[in-house]
Amino acid sequence: MKLKVLFIANTVVSVPFGIGSVLAPHLFLSLFGATLGPAGAVMMQYGGAWLIGLGLLTWFTRNAAESEAGRGIAEALLVAYLVALAVSVRGQLAGALNVLGWMPVLIQAFFVAGLGYCLLAERKAVAAFARRA
Repeated sequence: MKLKVLFIANTVVSVPFGIGSVLAPHLFLSLFGATLGPAGAVMMQYGGAWLIGLGLLTWFTRNAAESEAGRGIAEALLVAYLVALAVSVRGQLAGALNVLGWMPVLIQAFFVAGLGYCLLAERKAVAAFARRA
């Protein structure tokens, strides 16, 4: 798997989740069996704005995913997805969301595995190349 593919996949996932969070936070979260108060709705809209921004970032940099800057973005995404995965698993185990709450867990686990694999495989390839030189 290439980072470019993961960048595009991140866009496909992040932008729709972000749009739903910004435009209809109460409706969007109700799909997961939860409700929001006024402050929670504002925070969800704020988070949605960041999802849209990150989705656009990975779209606009998809052709530079294999560059040093692209690797830096991938490393930042890996950290973000790791934290999100920990939060999501904890929330699911606590019963905060219905069964659809496992969907973000699966999406986040996919990105942790994919980004981790790409970044680790690249480091191994660079190390192997350096040993030959």
